[in-house]
Amino acid sequence: MVMDRAVIVTGAASGIGRAVASLFAEAGDRLALIDVNMEALQEASKELGDGAELFDVDVSSSGDVASAIRDITSRLGRIDVLCNVAGVLDGYAPATETSDDLWQKTLSINLSGPFYTCRAAIPVMRDGGGGAIVNIASISSFVAGGGGAAYTASKHGVLGLTRQLAFDHGNEGIRVNAVCPGATRSGMTEYLFTEAGRNAHVDAAIAGTPAGRWADPKEIGRVVRWLASDEASFVHGAAYVADGGWTIA
Repeated sequence: MVMDRAVIVTGAASGIGRAVASLFAEAGDRLALIDVNMEALQEASKELGDGAELFDVDVSSSGDVASAIRDITSRLGRIDVLCNVAGVLDGYAPATETSDDLWQKTLSINLSGPFYTCRAAIPVMRDGGGGAIVNIASISSFVAGGGGAAYTASKHGVLGLTRQLAFDHGNEGIRVNAVCPGATRSGMTEYLFTEAGRNAHVDAAIAGTPAGRWADPKEIGRVVRWLASDEASFVHGAAYVADGGWTIA
């Protein structure tokens, strides 16, 4: 595995993003970490050692993302890996209970965010001879019930974006793939472990999976790290499901 790559991770302050960042740090890569919660990002970066570049960026803002990618390129010299992890849930709201604000927020972070980062990073990767992009999709890219109307629509979109980017840019040396987690304990899902946030459908679905449990974020992070590595050199446009068997149960 090539080390000392320039790696961007969005949503790096907690959950899967934090786990992904720690795994790349262990591999000796140079990190540019993005999140809207700078205090949490600074706390998370303490476990990574010295050298991680931190960026307070709202991925739903195309201007902020473009500016950050320019800054990252200037500081790191290149972009070898982009991991789009930042995301939000929608409270499992059906369409009839989804406000315009909830719809726009969910789509802008979960789908527009990866689009903006990819659009800005791909020319840098192309100029540098290639790279790898890994988008965090979801079981909700395939089935209903993993979120509400907005979340499920956004994650179907992430998978479509992943496939189109792979088709458009694979011949430029840029591999684009997706990881589709099932139930993963993270900052995004922590409220589901409170009495107020309990969701009977989710509890029953997890209990009925072959794994019978929630994933640890690092279990998802290891799939991300592999897809970004040379060991996955012939993998283009794939959707790797890591769901404990949710979608087969």
